[in-house]
Amino acid sequence: MTDLLAASPLLTVMLVVALGTLLGIVPFGAVKLGPAGALFVGLAFGAIDPRLGEGLDLVRTLGLALFVYTVGLASGAAFFHSVRSQLPIMLSALGVLAISTVLVIGVGGALGLDSAVRGGAFAGALTSTPALASATARAASNEPAVGYALTYPFGVVLTIVAMSVILNRTWACPKDQPPVAAQALVDFTIEVQRPARLSDVPGFAEHLIRFSYLRRDEVTRVVRDDEQLAPGDRVVIIGPAGPAAAACDFLGRRAKRHLAHDRSEVDYRRILISSPMIAGRTVGSLDIPRRFDGIITRVRRGDTELLAREDLVVELGDRLRVVVPRRWMSDVGHYLGDSERKISEVDALSLSIGLAAGLLVGLVKVPIPGGISLSLGASAGPLVVGMILGRQERTGRIVWGLPNSANLTIRQLGLLLFLAATGLASGQAFASQAFTGAGLRIVLTGIVVVVITDVILGVVARMFGTSPVRAAGLLAGLISQPAILAYGNSKVDDERLGAGFTALFAVGMIAKVILVQLIVAI
Repeated sequence: MTDLLAASPLLTVMLVVALGTLLGIVPFGAVKLGPAGALFVGLAFGAIDPRLGEGLDLVRTLGLALFVYTVGLASGAAFFHSVRSQLPIMLSALGVLAISTVLVIGVGGALGLDSAVRGGAFAGALTSTPALASATARAASNEPAVGYALTYPFGVVLTIVAMSVILNRTWACPKDQPPVAAQALVDFTIEVQRPARLSDVPGFAEHLIRFSYLRRDEVTRVVRDDEQLAPGDRVVIIGPAGPAAAACDFLGRRAKRHLAHDRSEVDYRRILISSPMIAGRTVGSLDIPRRFDGIITRVRRGDTELLAREDLVVELGDRLRVVVPRRWMSDVGHYLGDSERKISEVDALSLSIGLAAGLLVGLVKVPIPGGISLSLGASAGPLVVGMILGRQERTGRIVWGLPNSANLTIRQLGLLLFLAATGLASGQAFASQAFTGAGLRIVLTGIVVVVITDVILGVVARMFGTSPVRAAGLLAGLISQPAILAYGNSKVDDERLGAGFTALFAVGMIAKVILVQLIVAI
């Protein structure tokens, strides 16, 4: 069997991915290994026969580049949007990671670990796959993977414990706004009892609510932004329950009969964005009111439903709730795309150009004092370019973004390929140290690093006046671990958790890629 696997590296990698996926869904208490299951299965296979880990550099690099590039595309817009407001906490997070770097050098050095293993312990304790790739490239060996594999489980488990502690605490958070977008959207009909312009309705100018149907003089049509409402009108409102109720109190009272239930004159349905000419544009620029006498009220992106603000950028794979006169429904569907087949296709041109640009950026080396040169490499180069292109959305006719489902699929596949190949190549070194005194020292180093990092970041977040929920998100983002974010989402339904994760995810990932090179070089 080992001869067969050694003769077919691709078969070996796919087998490791399959078994690693099965291992990843097995719960160990409150923790699941997730994609990291492929790493541990790869380590087990690689420990059996060294031939199984040979010739996998291309698979490893390709998987890593696909993973970080798609992460960059997905998080770029949110990252650049939050830079100004989150800059102080981002800079503080960089300081926390600098302390973590000093810790792993000091503690690891005191315990007799060599620099390559210290780099792997740093990457594992802070659960950063790109940092592992950077350390492996810098060390020109597979020793960092040993430190990574031994410390990774403790990084996940101990950070989940820290998040649980934070979420169960309360403290004053004067600078943290209460969640709005995470609230479920409601819609109902209002009987207007006082004259008012839509612009005067509380929440309309702030884009907290939208209106769709208008019934006046026994005729139903779509409301216009400059509408002057009159007593006797009936109008449909959409928004979170609180702002919608406030607008209802201002205009009149809630009607017993919902206008949206009568679709004889005005109709609505969700339409899939599959046209590259539409993706990357704002809701307002689609000009649905002028083209089709209609309005977009909601945007469903993945499992999240968003109010269709005029400045919201639509992406491939979004589903728009469109309200239009019945005669225009087929035309608006054709305009937006509405093709399941087309949305399942990946634009190979934009994907390959973006990846190539990222890999080129990763090749650039920056010399620093002490004879050390740093580079972003295949781990952070595609990430940085992906973030920039994700913020850009489109260049001319090229749409850089990917449909959400395609992005997640490519991201998962890339991560699994990288971890499987890394595990196979590192199995021999792992087996030689895992159950020895050296292995215990590696674990101890990782525990010290992750505990102190978690504590310091929690203190910093509280000093900045953030809420416990946002602080938990910041912690998950700094550790760059979606599994930790998933644990937080299972405990609270609050947009601030995801916002905190987004603020530090990319910053933390890039910083760790660079810092781990210093650890290995010293």
